[in-house]
Amino acid sequence: MNTNPRQLLLLDEVRRRKSASVEQLAETLGVTLQTVRRDVQRLAEQGLVTRFHGGVRVPSSTVENLAHQQRETLNAEGKARIARAVAAQVPHDCSLILNIGTTTEAIARALMHHRGLRVLTNNLNVAAILSGNPDCEVIVAGGVVRARDRGIVGEAAVDFIRQFRVDIALIGISGIEADGTLRDFDLREVKVAQTIIAQAREVWLAADHTKFNRAAMVELATLAQIDRLFTDAAPPEPFPALLQDAQVQCTIAEG
Repeated sequence: MNTNPRQLLLLDEVRRRKSASVEQLAETLGVTLQTVRRDVQRLAEQGLVTRFHGGVRVPSSTVENLAHQQRETLNAEGKARIARAVAAQVPHDCSLILNIGTTTEAIARALMHHRGLRVLTNNLNVAAILSGNPDCEVIVAGGVVRARDRGIVGEAAVDFIRQFRVDIALIGISGIEADGTLRDFDLREVKVAQTIIAQAREVWLAADHTKFNRAAMVELATLAQIDRLFTDAAPPEPFPALLQDAQVQCTIAEG
């Protein structure tokens, strides 16, 4: 089920407030109570919000991410715009690492017409996509395959990636907190992502606007370790100043 722009606005408002009544959401969004109830029902079916009597809140877990299929549909159009913006900046004949995530999978699809790429990944979905590009050599890290999203994690993956030094790491993230930390949910995944950052000459972060101010348990990195950020909307406060202080070049993939 695709999440439409109005539903994304509703989700952003609930995340900002932590919880909200149906009446508050209808007034803020300028729509009817019936429209809000219908949108809330659809978002609840995707596991993106939790309903209670007269209102709605965002699931507050910092220890477990949304399911892969839910993340695929959440702001899919925004992720596609980000992917196109990233692909436009990736040169032909270069080496890349792509990590686990639905945004990096969108980037893989956008790289299907690139030539001379050598791509290392711990994401079997990325490998399956880019293996269809005859001008791309795909190298898959060894390790434990996580069934829910086909990501490869564990010490074997860390040791394998340490053998390489690539031009660009293209990474996704689960959340960017207001202190400038990049966070995720699975410590094993984080260890691999930290190694990916260490083995790249440049680090590009692809994160749609829903990732700002989203909490997750494990610190992966800080904005100071990122060279470029690709997102689909202007980052909210306090992120513009944080990005400037960290000297991160921000590209906004406009609609």
